[in-house]
Amino acid sequence: MSHTPRPFSRHEWLIAWRFLRARRAEGGVSVMTVISLVGIALAVAALIITLAVRSGFRAEFVDAILGANAHVTVYAAARPDARGQLVRTLPDYAAQAERIAEVPGVERVAPLVKGQVMASLRGRNGGVEVHGIAPSDLAAIPRIADPILSEGDISAVDGERIALGWEVARNLGAGVGDKVKLISPDGVRTAFGTSPRVKAYEVAYIFQSGRYPVDSTRIYMSFDEAQAYFNRAGVADELEVMVSNPEQVEDMLAPMFRAAGDGSILWTWRDAQGAFLRALDVEDTVMFVLMSVLVLIAALNIVSGLVMLVKNKGRAIGILRTIGLTEGAVMRVFFLCGAMTGLVGTLAGVILGCLFAIYFDPILAFVNGASGGEVWDASIRGIYRLPADLRAEDVAKAVGLALGLSFVVTLLPARRAARMNPVEALRYE
Repeated sequence: MSHTPRPFSRHEWLIAWRFLRARRAEGGVSVMTVISLVGIALAVAALIITLAVRSGFRAEFVDAILGANAHVTVYAAARPDARGQLVRTLPDYAAQAERIAEVPGVERVAPLVKGQVMASLRGRNGGVEVHGIAPSDLAAIPRIADPILSEGDISAVDGERIALGWEVARNLGAGVGDKVKLISPDGVRTAFGTSPRVKAYEVAYIFQSGRYPVDSTRIYMSFDEAQAYFNRAGVADELEVMVSNPEQVEDMLAPMFRAAGDGSILWTWRDAQGAFLRALDVEDTVMFVLMSVLVLIAALNIVSGLVMLVKNKGRAIGILRTIGLTEGAVMRVFFLCGAMTGLVGTLAGVILGCLFAIYFDPILAFVNGASGGEVWDASIRGIYRLPADLRAEDVAKAVGLALGLSFVVTLLPARRAARMNPVEALRYE
């Protein structure tokens, strides 16, 4: 009674391994195998590196936003004041802050006074945005209290002592202890009109938050001092709300709006950065598609190698078919040849890509230094560093894509080998 071996049995693996180890004298198949393997490895490594860098950029960008800005900002709708002028201040800010702080998921609510002024020091000027905030609330802002770089003491920011962003200090040539003049066009109101307000403040703290737009424009002063400087006695311009889960901030808007009361306007960090985040999503999709095409091109090298292998192994195929190897077995043998190439290439690509992603910071620092610091410009990119965030799901995507394409493209030449007529293969031997 005849016995049919099970698919992918040991002898099929041995035959496939023997074919892959062919010497150059037997047709140079091993050279094509190496080329296919290297192509798959480089394509998989490039895909992993791209996904890791994109994930790292997004994570750093979002963390820089959330670490130095409000997750939700509460404004007041415009209303006329006693003189008939429209104002958007919050007169009852303390009570509003207490109500919003009681909403589940809210970690901190801080009243703010904000205004744009001109900063001047030793003939150097620049436009800045002043944030008036209580010292205790300032110390609770993650990227300000624990910045990338800092000088001075954040606890000294009070009264007439202020904190400067790193780029603001660099543009003004300011250091800790210097007196920076702040010039506001909305100053003292007199019978002859409003005169500019000019006042000098001592620099007590300099910070680099990691977000260039923050470091290049922002100055912090105490809330009480900002109220006096900007003529906001007894009122605040807005409330800065920090929540425990910023990614789900939309789910908290309804209870926060009820707590804030009628006439309030809520603006989330997603509203402010939504266009950029959507652009990142589109770019991530496009980059994945482009890199997938690169992997497909590399996988097609396997087809070239297998076609040559089938041509060079025609006599061996005829002999194997003559001694009883079925079409299915021949097809599985050549499928294993291509699959093993794809598997080894993918494994090599994963190792190379992961190592590159793990050591991406020193590699980028070396390239940036070798090019004179022109590779990464924070004023253009918005953040000071480009980390690589290696994620298991990204590696799994790359592995699944590479193996899937490698297995699929192998089927056609394997099927061609299986359908080869053994009589024709041996006719001229």
